[in-house]
Order: sequence, then C-alpha cells, then structure tokens
Amino acid sequence: MIKNGNHTTEDERDGAGCSKSAGSECSSEKRKRFIRVWCDGCYDMVHYGHSNQLRQAKAMGDCLIVGVHTDAEISKHKGPPVFTQEERYKMVRAIKWVDDIVEGAPYVTTLETLDKYNCDFCVHGDDITLTVDGKDTYEEVKQADRYRECKRTQGVSTTDLVGRMLLMTKAHHSNLDNPDYREHADNFGKGPKGNSPWTGVSQFLQTSQKIIQFASGKEPQPGDTIIYVAGAFDLFHIGHVDFLEMVYKRAERPYVIVGLHFDQQVNRYKGKNYPIMNIHERTLSVLACRYVSEVVIGAPYTVDKDLLDHFKEPKKRGIFWTIDSGNNLTTDDIVQRIIENRLHYEVRNQKKEAKEMAVIEAMRRREQAQQSQCPDRSSH
Repeated sequence: MIKNGNHTTEDERDGAGCSKSAGSECSSEKRKRFIRVWCDGCYDMVHYGHSNQLRQAKAMGDCLIVGVHTDAEISKHKGPPVFTQEERYKMVRAIKWVDDIVEGAPYVTTLETLDKYNCDFCVHGDDITLTVDGKDTYEEVKQADRYRECKRTQGVSTTDLVGRMLLMTKAHHSNLDNPDYREHADNFGKGPKGNSPWTGVSQFLQTSQKIIQFASGKEPQPGDTIIYVAGAFDLFHIGHVDFLEMVYKRAERPYVIVGLHFDQQVNRYKGKNYPIMNIHERTLSVLACRYVSEVVIGAPYTVDKDLLDHFKEPKKRGIFWTIDSGNNLTTDDIVQRIIENRLHYEVRNQKKEAKEMAVIEAMRRREQAQQSQCPDRSSH
C-alpha cells in the first residue's frame, strides 16, 4: 500500500510559506518571500510525466500556476488535440501539486504573461517546445533569466501511449523489447532525417523512488471516513477524475483508497491489449490525483470481509455505494479517438520531429561557426 497526500495544510508550511512536503529545505531566498511558479502546456492525454514535471516545478516555489492552451492554439501549432480544452482544464486542476490554472494561456510564454499572474519564473522540461514556424516558445523568458528547467520523465510520452493503442499487443505489460512494438513506436518517434532526443519512445524506468516522490505517506486520522474503490484506472482520464471527485465529496473528511488490479487481471476482464498502461504507470497516475489518499497495488478483484477489515472499516455491512460520476467517458472511447485519427497523429508527430531536427541542426551549425571563429591558442 502506498500512502498519498491531497492538499498542503497550513500546518505543513513554515513561516515563509514554504511547503515542507516538497522534499527539500527552503533556500534563503525562498524564506524571504513567497515564490510563485508558472508552468504551461497542452496537457493533452495527461500522464504521470506531466504530473512529475508539475511536482518538480512546485518544489521550486510555494505556489504553482499552470497555464493550459486552447484547442485553437494547439491546432495552430501542433494539430488538433485528443481531448477538448474543457477536459484538459479539469485534468490539470485534479493534479495535487497545482494551486491554480489559467485557461486559454498563450502558446508562447512571455514576460507579460509572467507579470500578469505575478509569477517569478516559469518551469519547463529539458526538451524543446516550438511554434508553428519553428521558434522556441520560451525564448523571451530564457533571455530574461526567468526560466528554470526540470528533468523530463524518462520512459513515458504521449507518442508511446498512442503507439501502444494502435499496435494492440501486450508487450508493454512486461517489457518493451518486442521488435514489432519497437518498430511501430519508432515510426511515431522518427522524423525523415533521424531521431530527435525530445520526440521518441524510451523504455519505462520504474523505480521505488519515483513512487515515493509521488506519495506523501499520510495516515488516516480519527474522524476520517475511509472510502475504498477499485479498478484498472487505465489511461487515467477525466472520467476517472469525475468519479473520484464524486467519491471524495461523499464525506466531510474523506480518506479515499484506490485499489489497482494487476495487468494480467485487467487483461482477463478487459481483453485485447488492455491495460494500455502497466501497473506501475497506473500507480503513479492515480497517486498524482488530489482526491486520492492511498493506493493499493494488486488489489483483489472481489471485495470481501477480510479486505474491509484490513482497512479497519466499520463492522457494519450494507456499505456499498454506486456512484454516478455524470461522465460516461471510458478508456475504450479514448482508444477509439486515437484509432479514428491514426494517420493524422502520425503526420502531426512527423512534423513535430522535423521541426526539432531542424533546431538541432541549427544549434550544431552555430556551435561549429563559433568554434571556427575562435583563434587557435596553440599558434601563439
């Protein structure tokens, strides 16, 4: 079982407003004032890589503001997103490290945007984001030294997940070395002139440290209402968020435990190549949700008396609830969205790859030019 945390309380902040759950000591600068951090992006098909970026960003300050682009902006620069802007807004709001979001944030991050929302600096991963004409979207804030970088999460990308859906194999349940999978995945991460270090597929590197970073270790307190739910929670999406939010609202002081079924168990009742995400990936996705207090890895399919006793539930029975989240979106629906637009996503990814490769080539030429201009010290 993995204990999780929801919202940072006043007791968990020091006198300077620093969050103690960030996992590091506050710097002397941070103790002097309240630091507001800005992140922005498409956040389409949100996965734990997005969540990990926001976790790292939140650890750099006290308050995290996240700007989410509109469908129109994304379509202009990258191509139509899988999820609508309203779905994406709600997904980002559900990530526990996010304090507030800005709907319809501009695709290019400017000093004007940072100043408008009183943010000290913005944070992005160590990849590159380009406009439709190939310009770095963070160029202005980088030049003004109001840009910070966090480490990109290895082993997960939207490209990878789309590849799994289209290939319809089970290789990702255990390993990603299957040659058919690798070939298909490479098609999604390859451009006409080679591979970009930013767009591509890498093997999932699951570590216990990553899970610890996502979890907070909070125990249920006296007076908390313990609520248990279980399922696959595959491709953690807005339908899951709506359901967990409804569960969370069932009690004044909820402690929500989510049981996750093992891959083989999910495959038995879902069939095909489900789950799209393996058990470790699904664990991180669920842990990032602000409505979840604890995750049980490998939960039993059937809820029996022993399981309820293990969670110290009341001895009374008749405590099963059926909750209507008001959202009928399923993992199958998401897969269908991808399959119906498979050619479009392949083309979109190839265009993105080509732009990235052009930037890499320009950087290489600039570096060579600078080296050729430097005098040869050995001749003096």
